[in-house]
Amino acid sequence: MDVAEWILVVILSVTLFIFLIVGIVLLVKLIGLSKEVKKVVVEGQDIAKNTNGIVNNIKGMTAFGGTIQMFVDKYINPKLKEKVKEEKEKKDDGEK
Repeated sequence: MDVAEWILVVILSVTLFIFLIVGIVLLVKLIGLSKEVKKVVVEGQDIAKNTNGIVNNIKGMTAFGGTIQMFVDKYINPKLKEKVKEEKEKKDDGEK
């Protein structure tokens, strides 16, 4: 091989080696970043759960929220359960 061919082979080899090293470093950084993102997502879910609990507590403490919640629990939920039960019975009778 001529000197020019050797120079081209060396340049290509060095370039490929550099891209290989950069790719490995980038892959390691991306794996670390994905772990950090997972931590942020878990923390966000915890914050959302805590916020939901706080909102429910405040809703129960306010006069209007407590009244509405009592009304729904005493009157609306039983009627909805009855309707669902009736619909289920009608569906079961229709299939027989």
